Amino acid sequence: MFVALSSLYDSPAKAEPKVSDNLSKDSSINLSPKTSSSISNLIDRQENAVNLQPNLSTASPVSNFAVDKLPENTEVAAVTSVSQLSDVKPTDWAFTALQSLVERYGCIAGYPDSTFRGSKSLVRYEFAAGLNACLDKINEIISAGLADKVSKEDLATLQKLQEEFAAELATLRGRVDALDAKTAKLEAQQFSTTTKLSGLAFFNLTGATAGGDVIAERNPLTPSAFAPPTRVGGVPSRVTTQRPNITFGYYLFLNLTTSFTGKDALVTQLVTGNGNSPANNFVSAGYTNSWGTPFLDQTGVPTANVFNIRELFYSFPVASNVNVAIGPRLNFYRYFDGNRFTSFLTGATSFNSNGSTLSNAVDRGSGAVVTWTINPQFRFTAAYLGENTEFLTAPNNNTSSDPQQGLFGGTNTLSAELVYSPSRDANIRLLYTRSNIKANGGRISGATAEPLPYGFADDGVGGAINNATADTIILNFDWLVTKGFGVFGRYSYGSTNISPINPAVQGGSVNVNAFQFGLAFPDLFKESALAVLSFVVPHSYSSGRNFLLSGGGDGATQYELELSYYYPISKNIAIVPAFYAIFNPNSFSTNPTVFVGNLRTQFSF
Repeated sequence: MFVALSSLYDSPAKAEPKVSDNLSKDSSINLSPKTSSSISNLIDRQENAVNLQPNLSTASPVSNFAVDKLPENTEVAAVTSVSQLSDVKPTDWAFTALQSLVERYGCIAGYPDSTFRGSKSLVRYEFAAGLNACLDKINEIISAGLADKVSKEDLATLQKLQEEFAAELATLRGRVDALDAKTAKLEAQQFSTTTKLSGLAFFNLTGATAGGDVIAERNPLTPSAFAPPTRVGGVPSRVTTQRPNITFGYYLFLNLTTSFTGKDALVTQLVTGNGNSPANNFVSAGYTNSWGTPFLDQTGVPTANVFNIRELFYSFPVASNVNVAIGPRLNFYRYFDGNRFTSFLTGATSFNSNGSTLSNAVDRGSGAVVTWTINPQFRFTAAYLGENTEFLTAPNNNTSSDPQQGLFGGTNTLSAELVYSPSRDANIRLLYTRSNIKANGGRISGATAEPLPYGFADDGVGGAINNATADTIILNFDWLVTKGFGVFGRYSYGSTNISPINPAVQGGSVNVNAFQFGLAFPDLFKESALAVLSFVVPHSYSSGRNFLLSGGGDGATQYELELSYYYPISKNIAIVPAFYAIFNPNSFSTNPTVFVGNLRTQFSF
C-alpha cells in the first residue's frame, strides 16, 4: 500500500502533481487526528470569532460593525471511499493508489466540497504531513493488536519514506507540539470557549463657539434642550443660548460575540459614556445630539457612567445567501443606510454626516432583519422593528417591551433596502421606511420622530396631535473613483402626517428634504487613513413648517460643512481630528455661524 503513497510522490511528471519549491495555499493531505483537531480548533476560534473592530477597508460595509458574515469552513475531512472524491475518476492513474490509502488505512482526507484537488503542486513538507497521518494510522492499528492487517511491503516502504523524510517529519512534529502548547495555553486563558470579548473606547476633546448670540426655540421657563417650547401667538418661544466650555468625555463599547456553530452569532453590546458635546448648548429643543455633535461624543445611556445593553440579537443563516437576525434590541444602522465613507469609526464623524438626518424613528428595536444576497451585484434587506432604544426610558419610550403598547402598538418601522454594487468600487442604495410614531404629551419629537429631523411638532396652534405615520425614501451612493479618491452622497425625502386631536384644527403633513455630498481621500499620507469632506443640508422644508414647535426658525435653511481625518497610529489606536462649520444654525438667518472642533482618540481591543 505504501508503494502507492510513494508513487504519489515520485511518479512521472506528466502523470502526477509536480513537487514545487513554493508552498501551495491548498493541500488535501490531512495531519493525524490529534494534530488536525488542535490546529483546526485554533483556526476556528480565530476566524469564526465575530470581528467588531473597525473595518479600515474601503470596500462597502454592510454595517458599521461586521457581524453577519462569518468565514466559510475549509477544514479538510476524512473520507471513507475514494468514490467520495468527485475529481478523482476510476480512469485516473492515482485512483488505485488513493483507493488503497483511503479504504485500507483511512489516512487521506478531502475538502468539504468532496474534492481531492490532486492537481495542486505540493512541497516536501506537505508530503511529510500526509506521511505523518499514515504513520499515526499505522501506529493505531498496531497498538490495537491488528498488526497482521499491515503488510510487510507497506512497513518496508514506510520505513524507507521515514528515512527519506526524517528532517521534514521532525520539523513537522516540532511545529505541531508547539501549536498544541499554544492551543492549551489559549484554552486555559481565553475568556470563553464560545464567546469573544472585544471593545472600542473613544476619548473626545471638543469645543464649540459662535461669533455672537445664538437663538434657539426653547421654553424660556425651562430652557433645557429636552423641554418643548411654548407658543405665543402661534410662534414658538425663543431663548438666547449660553456659550459652552471645552469638554473632555468618553464613550465605550464592550462586545460579547458568541458562536455555537461557527456560522451564527449571538451579539451582546454594552455601552456607557459621559459625553455631552458643547454644541448641544446651542441647539433648539429636541435637537440634542444632532448638528455640531460628533457621533462618538455622547453619553449613549440614560445615566452617565452606567452600562446599558445597546444591542442584543442572534444572527444565523437560513440558506447560503440568506441571513436572519432576531432580537429584542437590533441596531437599524447595522443593516441599513451604510456608506464606505461615512462610517462613524473611520469616516465622516458628525451625527448629521454619518447617515441620513431623516432616518430612523427606531434606532434600536425589537424584531427581525432578513438579508438576501441575490448575487454579487444585488443585496436586499428588510426589517420590522418596534422601538426599544437604549438611551431612552419608559414609559414614553421602549414601547416594544411595554405591555400597554407592545411590539406592534407603539413606535415601529418597516424598512426595505436594495443595494446595487456594479463593481467593488461603487454602491448605490435605495431605502424605504414606513413609520408609526407614538405621540407623547400630544407631540411627536426627538429621536423617535424621524423623518421629522428631531425637534418637536404639534398641531400648529399649540394643541395636541394623534399618533403619526410617516414615509421616508433615501438614495445613497459611494464611489471609489481611484485608489486615493472617492465621492459619496445622499438624498432623503420624508413626509409626516399631522392629525390634530381638535377636529376644528386642520391637519396636514410636514414634508422635508435632506442632502449630502462629499469627497473622500483614502490612504492620505498613510495606508488605511481616510480624509472626508462632507457638505450637508440636514433639513429643507417644502411644506408643513407651521407644525414645527422647534426647528423651523425664521424660515432659513441650515447647512453644514465638515472635515475629518482618520489617522491610524497602529492597528489598535487612531486619532481623528474633525472640524465643523454650521451656517444658519437652528434655521435662523440671523444666527452667527457656529464652529466646532473635535479631537478623538480611538482604541480597539
